[in-house]
Amino acid sequence: MLKHFRFSIIFTLICLVLSAYWGYTHGPNAGLANMSKVLAVTLLLAVMEVSLSFDNAVVNASVLKHWNPFWKNLFLTVGMLVAVFGMRLVFPLLIVGFTANMTMVDVANLAISNPAEYAKQLTLHHAEIVSFGGMFLLLVFLNFIFDNNKETHWFKWIESHLSALGRAPAISIFVAISCLMIMSEYVTGASHHSVTMAGLWGIMVYVGVQVIGSLLEGNSDKNNNVELGKTFVKGGMSGFLYLEILDASFSFDGVLGAFAITSDVVTIMIGLAIGAMFVRSLTVYLVEKGTLDAYIYLEHGAHYAIGALAFIMISGGTGLHISEIITGLIGIFFIAWSTISSISHNRQHVPQKNK
Repeated sequence: MLKHFRFSIIFTLICLVLSAYWGYTHGPNAGLANMSKVLAVTLLLAVMEVSLSFDNAVVNASVLKHWNPFWKNLFLTVGMLVAVFGMRLVFPLLIVGFTANMTMVDVANLAISNPAEYAKQLTLHHAEIVSFGGMFLLLVFLNFIFDNNKETHWFKWIESHLSALGRAPAISIFVAISCLMIMSEYVTGASHHSVTMAGLWGIMVYVGVQVIGSLLEGNSDKNNNVELGKTFVKGGMSGFLYLEILDASFSFDGVLGAFAITSDVVTIMIGLAIGAMFVRSLTVYLVEKGTLDAYIYLEHGAHYAIGALAFIMISGGTGLHISEIITGLIGIFFIAWSTISSISHNRQHVPQKNK
């Protein structure tokens, strides 16, 4: 196990050194006391990120196990840079810059010089952000639940009936839009339109990724002589985009929740980066160890956790705030429950040896 997490451990040690230096040299109370406080907050953010994204790692692994080495390595390298620096640092800056009509340089200066105002600008658009991410995650959950080709059911009676509904075209889209319309009725004031549009964009992006995947697969089928094209598609062009957007949707909740703990942007970036790195290592571990095959309900538990997170985020679009601690515990609960159920299933189906 250690080899899978070796790089994450080294990365964590480097980040903690940087965090200690930042706490010792910056802030109104710079010194040893502030250094200890910043280190504690950094570790807390890292743990929070892992707890919120554990189900993300399971879903990532369920997709990655079908990929060839090229796309797998691309996701774990380039995708890692996008996840750590793009979604945890650059994307929040883009949101503030776009909504406040500021340049990226001005936003970066604001984040460093006046983190409280930066946090305020970011949280002003919390409803739109969670509406987008919530609808994308909801479709991830719904397409798993309504998959009529799924043979393994955790809650057999419920899931077998829901998967049968998957024969109806676009049922996931219908349910998602229905949830969005219901949610939008509880959004009042000037943000009603922007929150609804953000949710529609979440649906459109999810469907767009599926469309790109279908087009690529269609093109490769028509040109059987181009093996590179086949490898490109089978490796996961659409899957790569899908996982990056999925990771982005998870990161929304982590980034916004981090500001409830501290307004120090540098500390937030370091803490969430540590968590994101461990999630990637966990993904590799699950793939290489075949954990999803050994624990047959683990993928189910991850998707139920995603579904719960989706509804929590959608509720956030109406102004209802649920603690990030509760959000993280719900994910851990479903993962733990599905693991225990898988172990119980394995014991009941152990091949009978010589008696």
